[in-house]
Amino acid sequence: MKIFQSVMAILSKYLPVWIVLSSIIAYMLPQAFEPISQLTGPALGLIFLLMGLSLSTEALASVIKRPVHLFTGVLFKWTITVTVSIVIAYVFFKEETEIAMGIILAGVVPSGTSANLYTFMAGGEVALSVSMAAADTFISPVLTPFLTQFFAGQFIPVDFWALFFSIIYIVFVPLLTGLFLQWKWPKRTVSIKPYTSLLSTLALFVVVLSVVSNAQSSLADSLHLLPLIFIAVFIQVAFPMLAGYSLSRFFRIPERNCRAILFHTGICNTALAATLAMEHISSAAAVPAVANMVVNLSLGAWVANRLSAKEITEDASYKDKQVV
Repeated sequence: MKIFQSVMAILSKYLPVWIVLSSIIAYMLPQAFEPISQLTGPALGLIFLLMGLSLSTEALASVIKRPVHLFTGVLFKWTITVTVSIVIAYVFFKEETEIAMGIILAGVVPSGTSANLYTFMAGGEVALSVSMAAADTFISPVLTPFLTQFFAGQFIPVDFWALFFSIIYIVFVPLLTGLFLQWKWPKRTVSIKPYTSLLSTLALFVVVLSVVSNAQSSLADSLHLLPLIFIAVFIQVAFPMLAGYSLSRFFRIPERNCRAILFHTGICNTALAATLAMEHISSAAAVPAVANMVVNLSLGAWVANRLSAKEITEDASYKDKQVV
């Protein structure tokens, strides 16, 4: 167990470094990762399966009893993040239709599973983070294809039902399977729970390596646009993070919940966006999602490490002033 904890500590502390290094290696040596090139979808499915297995019914019950913070976080995610993504697409890439579609798709997918990991690292309320992610997952099969078709369809036609069923297979089914396994065999799943974070992190690396290696040629073709794309996706990640956290503080939401909402609002499942883009639009449309994935994972890990060093102090008088 000590070895396991040491490995997790090293992975968590230097996660931005590992992600950037993995992305560079996958870009430089895409052929080396051909054996896992088709594992993006299964790896994402595994992450959602592990999420279902790790959901605490007690913690979820406490969130459900007071769902206002859950609704607030989900509302911020589907308003702030979506709006910022649409504005960036139309302002920066109106002439680059596939890139614009990729920017929009990267902002209308559910929150990234790494948001749960970073919330834990930052001392945030993990139960709220997981609950918001679960809510995102349940509504995304409708919202993601609808918003993509409505906004990105202005550039290139989008097949609503193809996107819908892809999200059902990759996200919805694994999550429900995890919940079912936990309900049906609770004693057996308990032994797996301590390792879900490590397995999720390893699956995340598989996703990064497979997505970047698959998109290597498109990334190379878009090298002249990459500086602008990275600036755009940095804004796409950083602004929702800042806005989600600031608005949460404004509404007197407890600090632990603010930190959960920060990551939920800023980090989207761009690995899923890249997969959907490559399957239903083009590999070029996956470029912004890949760039966003590198940025949100790296920036998220940096923010989590910074917040983890700040002690959470909330006295009773502060809690009494909460209006949300």
